[in-house]
Parts: sequence; C-alpha cells; structure tokens
Amino acid sequence: MHILSIQSHVAYGHVGNSAAVFPMQRLGVDVWPVLTVQFSNHTGYGAWTGQVFDGAMIESLIRGVEARGVLSRCDGVLSGYAGSAEIGEAVLGAVARVRAANPAALYCCDPVMGDVGRGVFVRPDVPEFMRLRAMPAADILTPNQFELEMLTGRAVGSLAEARAAVRVAHGLGPSVILLTSLQVAETPADAIEMLASGPEGMWRVRTPKLGRYFTGAGDVTAALFFTHYLRTRSVAAALEACASSVHGLLAATAASGDSELQVVQAQEEFVSPSRIFGAEPL
Repeated sequence: MHILSIQSHVAYGHVGNSAAVFPMQRLGVDVWPVLTVQFSNHTGYGAWTGQVFDGAMIESLIRGVEARGVLSRCDGVLSGYAGSAEIGEAVLGAVARVRAANPAALYCCDPVMGDVGRGVFVRPDVPEFMRLRAMPAADILTPNQFELEMLTGRAVGSLAEARAAVRVAHGLGPSVILLTSLQVAETPADAIEMLASGPEGMWRVRTPKLGRYFTGAGDVTAALFFTHYLRTRSVAAALEACASSVHGLLAATAASGDSELQVVQAQEEFVSPSRIFGAEPL
C-alpha cells in the first residue's frame, strides 16, 4: 500500500509527518511524505526555527513524483496541518492528480485548526478553506471535537449533539468521519472517546483518560485510522485498531515522563496493541 502524506515536519519530536509517517511504515505502508513546513520543533515550545513552504513548492514536488509515473500506485492521500489556504489548494491539486491516475484512491483530510483550551491556531483563511473546499473533496475527515464544532457550526455537548454534528459534516462531503478527543455529558470523567461514522453505521470507543495533553496525537490518530480503513474498508474495525494503538502509545508516553510522543519506543503498539478496546455501535 502507498500513501502520499502532506503535512508539517519537525526535526526534533513528533508532530505532523514526524508523527504520522513511522506508524504507517511500521504497519507496512510505503509512505511518500511531502512537507508543508520544516521546523526545528513544534511551536508549543514557544520558540523554533525553520521555514513555511508555499503552495508552489508543494505543487512542484507533486509534479516531480507524477513524472516518475507512480501516482497510479497511490492508494490514498493524507493531509494534516496546512498553514494557509494557498497550501490547502496545493493539497487539493495533489489529490486531483492522484485521483486522475487512480480513481479508486481515497483522500483523508485531518482539518487541523485548533483544540479545546488552545483555541484556533491557524490563519483566518484556513477554517473557511476547510469547510468550503477540503470537506467537499474529502472521502474521510478526522476532526477533533473543537474542529467539528467549527466546521458544522453545531455545539457538541452531548452524544446526541455529537451525532447530529457528524451527520451535518457528512452532508458537506465526507462519507467517513472519525471524531477524536470527544468528551460530552455522557463521557465518564476518567475517560475520553472517539466516534466513527460511515455508510454502514456509527460506533464509539471509550478509553481511559491519561491526564495530560499529547502534542501530535491527532496526527498519529488520523494516520492509523486511514491506514486501517484503507485495508479493511470497515469503520468499526479501523476505529478499534486505531483507538487501541493510540491508547497504547499515549500510555507509554505518559509513563516515560517525556513531553514528546514515544513513537519509536512504543512502536509495537501499532502492530500489536497491548490492550484492545472494542467499538460500540450507536
């Protein structure tokens, strides 16, 4: 399996492609990474060095890959942090080129825009681009709770509201949606949930809350869900495998005391999670 992954990159730590590529490779995927930014470290440290790439740079790289005659072998495109609507348009151009070469290829959009407690951390043109341009083009969407509320204009405070907002999101384009970092009125205080929805139904997985924020966790989650969905074409199976692996990774990271995800140290969690969490139909 081959996945084109267009995301940010850091030299130190694990966010964007630096978080997503290795888990996919560990699952046997041949990943073609394209970088939207290259920073020394993620911006949560407060200081960093590096460069934000423009849309022309990304388009040039995609044309170069296309010239190798390999886009017909690409099973899917994964996008994460875009940084600007211009970069987002370059991502959609890449999706169009891949689909022209392989109409069966799927596009998974992780609409990175913000999170509860942190607010919006992208440029003002990005949310509108995600809602009006990326969502209609996406086969799969992987927002967190905060991002789903932004994209749909619907408050998500209960399970019923979450399901309603997911249905609204389906109406804007994606046939499969993974809702991450879900905490609603019905969620126990010591738990966190994921909800996945597709043509065959809607499921929820509940895992123990680990008591801290994990930068890059959403990037790993989108990559794992996309990989498992491409292989199984089952929303429930992809949700179970993804949630189990992510919990194992985050538990290992919490135990390590390190602020960065233990992507390499906990790599067995991607192929053989130490604890399996079953998906509950809704």
